[in-house]
Amino acid sequence: MMIRDVPKSERPRERMVREGSQALSNQELIALLLGSGTKSESVIQLSARVIQHFDGLKLLKEASIKELQDIKGIGEAKAVQLKAAMELGKRIQQFSIEDRYTIRSPEDAANYMMEEMRHLTQEHFVCLYLNTKNHVMHKQTVFIGSLNASIVHPREVFKEAFRYSAASIVCLHNHPSGDVSPSQEDIEVTKRLVQSGRMLGIDILDHIIIGEQRYCSLKEKGYI
Repeated sequence: MMIRDVPKSERPRERMVREGSQALSNQELIALLLGSGTKSESVIQLSARVIQHFDGLKLLKEASIKELQDIKGIGEAKAVQLKAAMELGKRIQQFSIEDRYTIRSPEDAANYMMEEMRHLTQEHFVCLYLNTKNHVMHKQTVFIGSLNASIVHPREVFKEAFRYSAASIVCLHNHPSGDVSPSQEDIEVTKRLVQSGRMLGIDILDHIIIGEQRYCSLKEKGYI
């Protein structure tokens, strides 16, 4: 089957736009990089042969341009495109590892977000998504506005956790008044998120309130 015979909505490019890159298989991602197949096979079939030739991605990432060109249907242009994508991915990975911030305590989390959050004039609810080593993998502003349990929905908090395969989450929000005392709404939101996290197997490590050069950890207050 050629790519033109695949329904348009099911083609890799259209699916990536609609569902995101994480929804695509390795074969489909390689097909997007290759761009086209040959006269006798589709780009999907060609990408399958590439993976089969190198027995998966581990050997593929180390393949030379010459080794890529040994595959029938892969000329110099396609080999260079694949090699460039793999090198870029390697550089991004190296950058990410070097730049990751580690959360070891409430103070670490507060320091990480203090300058960004202490001058905000509206309440911002921010989540830090951590891996098993407590490195910050991703930061997401989940909600802007007055905090309450119905608006800060667990679905929005944990959606990004699944996307990044996070092991745990640190939640933070600011009090524009500068007073870091937790409100009843703050406590209720925290308890709801902790309960949801336990069901999903993703820990809420802390919920931190940011004020003017001050912070309050709801974990240290005994609410987690």
